[in-house]
Amino acid sequence: MDELELKKLWHSANEKSEKSPAFNGINSDEITQNKVYHFISSMKPIKLFTLLTGIIWVGSGTIILSHIYLYSFSEMNKFFLFSASVQVGLTAIALFIYLYQLITIYQVDITDPILKTQKELANLKASTLWVTRILCLQLPVWTTFWWNEVMFREWNVFQWLITGSITLAFVFAAIWLFFNIRFENRDKKWFKIIFIGKEWTPLIKAMELLEQLEEYKADLRPETNVSS
Repeated sequence: MDELELKKLWHSANEKSEKSPAFNGINSDEITQNKVYHFISSMKPIKLFTLLTGIIWVGSGTIILSHIYLYSFSEMNKFFLFSASVQVGLTAIALFIYLYQLITIYQVDITDPILKTQKELANLKASTLWVTRILCLQLPVWTTFWWNEVMFREWNVFQWLITGSITLAFVFAAIWLFFNIRFENRDKKWFKIIFIGKEWTPLIKAMELLEQLEEYKADLRPETNVSS
């Protein structure tokens, strides 16, 4: 369901709710569920693309690294080998999380109870935070893959000071991000820079819609009790 259809549905619901107050609450559930399903469905292409790209990346990397470990280990630059292994390993872990997310997204059903949908969205939110934390741990190895034994024999203090400072900065950034990427920090600027686009924004919008629906229903319950 695209945005134009949703607007038409809202407009139709407003007209009908003016004629029948009882219709209002029922149709609000239907409209909200349709919107939530629309937002979640919009995440499928980027998740699927990321998963397929990651599979190709990890698959090719695993083949190359396996060949190196089996046949060229003694001649290979150990810093590159270590950095590449860490990078491929962390990406593989992230792929399993992306696969879980994609399965969860495809399992979301517009006819499911709201509480079940909220639980599925909460799992998507938590896994999105975790996959980002894990991928951030790759930051230091992007600064060490080119290191070699010649550096330790011929480099002076100044060269090591620059290189070491860059690596330590990436290590600090990776650790800081791992522990600070939490939903509680969602309103901070750095968080918004990282979490933007089709993998996060539709999820938050869907969660907000369900929260609004729950608040709406809570407001209606006292009126129902009084009338009864």
